[in-house]
Amino acid sequence: MINSLESLSFRPISKKEPYKIIFVCLGNICRSPTAEGIFIHLLRKYKLQDYFEIDSAGTSAYHEGERADSRSRATAQKHSVDLPSRSRRFTNFDTNYFDLIIAMDEDNLTNIQSMMHFPDQLQKVYLMMQFDSESGLKAVPDPYYGGSNGFENVFEMLEKACESLLNFLKPHISK
Repeated sequence: MINSLESLSFRPISKKEPYKIIFVCLGNICRSPTAEGIFIHLLRKYKLQDYFEIDSAGTSAYHEGERADSRSRATAQKHSVDLPSRSRRFTNFDTNYFDLIIAMDEDNLTNIQSMMHFPDQLQKVYLMMQFDSESGLKAVPDPYYGGSNGFENVFEMLEKACESLLNFLKPHISK
């Protein structure tokens, strides 16, 4: 089941109680670390980094401890975005800790939802492309097995979706 954005509930976002967001894909080396890096970049650009805690994870542990894929890092670097994270697996702890859990596609959404035991946990899970309704897409495609154009396309998709996500959250920031 995919939640509608209208059902997303908010608590006030403040420096004292930063809003915690985690981006999730399969291996945590392409899409989710790129979304994490872009979102952190946007927060710094708008001087909002103290209001958020951002992370990324994968539903598998295939690449645990590894940096983002070199093609993801190269693409991000072209856009002056740093991808600082190391791959880690999404855990039961994450289901409670984060305020917003954003999956890159429906398979990962289903994997995340299968870990949740309470309705309030399920209400925190959304698809990344829900925040870019203009694209008409449901999923961020996995560029891992494609060429460098796939990484550029994914970066552009995530950049637009992250901008929309931040604009969606800005009204809830208490300065």
